[in-house]
Amino acid sequence: MPELLEVRGLHAAYGPTQVLHGIDFTLAAGRITAILGANGAGKTTTLRALCQAVATRGSIRFDGRELVGLATESVVRLGIAHVPDGRGTFGALTVEENLRLGAYTRRDRAQAAADLEQMYERFPRLRERQRQSAGLLSGGEQQMLAISRALMLKPRLLLLDEPSFGLAPMVVAEIFRILREINQRDGVSILLVEQNAQLALELADQAYLLETGRVALSGPSQDIRRDEAVRRAYLGY
Repeated sequence: MPELLEVRGLHAAYGPTQVLHGIDFTLAAGRITAILGANGAGKTTTLRALCQAVATRGSIRFDGRELVGLATESVVRLGIAHVPDGRGTFGALTVEENLRLGAYTRRDRAQAAADLEQMYERFPRLRERQRQSAGLLSGGEQQMLAISRALMLKPRLLLLDEPSFGLAPMVVAEIFRILREINQRDGVSILLVEQNAQLALELADQAYLLETGRVALSGPSQDIRRDEAVRRAYLGY
């Protein structure tokens, strides 16, 4: 498959603090790639760098177009949607207002309305709470809303930061089932940052392991899952 995303020599920093030290990775169109690693490894910073929300140097090519130096809004308009750690929903707005806000860059209003209905079909609990303030939702419902709002952008690439964090196992299983559906049925490519390595490797096609801002290991997810020595040394299960 062609590479949708190609990252080469990516450095990222917060002021004088360097977090990423020249990492390389790719993501094939229509596939799911996981970025794994301990706290502080640079996973969240990697997603922020792709969105140009942190100082970067190196190369990030999305469908052949260089992203480094673009405004974050321009990155979004190219078809990259980000679901951040902590979900990032607007608590004072209703569920439906959050979803409609997700489509703010779109001009195809009729299709956006159809997509809104699809979000309610995919996440029935959001339909039940469409007039409720997002801040009053449970953690799982907020994650569903955050994912749905990102999908309202009609992205080609969905960036997800720790979607399982703080959620009950049954809710996590449902969200990951829907992520697979989004990938397989809708053709949305996914870059997943996840500390639950076992869960991420079950979903992803390819995985990269970060250690202190560098790629320590990469390969097909199935190969990493089968390698007991790698799992024990790097992934803790």
